[in-house]
Amino acid sequence: METKSIFVGFTIPPSLEDVTEIADTILDDLPDGLQKYIGKMKIIVEDFPDAFIEQEMELETPFDLLGCYQSSGPAVIGHLASSAKRQDTLYLYRRPILDVWIESGENIAHVINRVMIHEIGHHFGFSADEIEMYEEDIFAATAADMSAS
Repeated sequence: METKSIFVGFTIPPSLEDVTEIADTILDDLPDGLQKYIGKMKIIVEDFPDAFIEQEMELETPFDLLGCYQSSGPAVIGHLASSAKRQDTLYLYRRPILDVWIESGENIAHVINRVMIHEIGHHFGFSADEIEMYEEDIFAATAADMSAS
């Protein structure tokens, strides 16, 4: 992952465009084990979920949802995931993500990465242990990259 100032040390909250750039970089670097599920997934960053999603998910507040994976068809590994016609969408909700970032003090890229892994994992029926395994692999690789610099 290319180290850029966007990933570290924000002094003001990241914009929609900043979060999109971070998420796109994370998407490009996801391990093959996740890539085989998502194919040509696109990412859309909005401040909050829309009214339909709020109602469907029975949210008490729009801050209750960090992301939402929306499939364009059956969740099948293999040829459907790589089909040119198939494009799932991962919605990331900036304002709730910013709340987690501020409360946790964690690097914003790690927060976004964790949300993405969880959304992909939940959509495709991963167990909590499988999601944790991907997180450990990704964050261990990131730590190794940073210590090598």
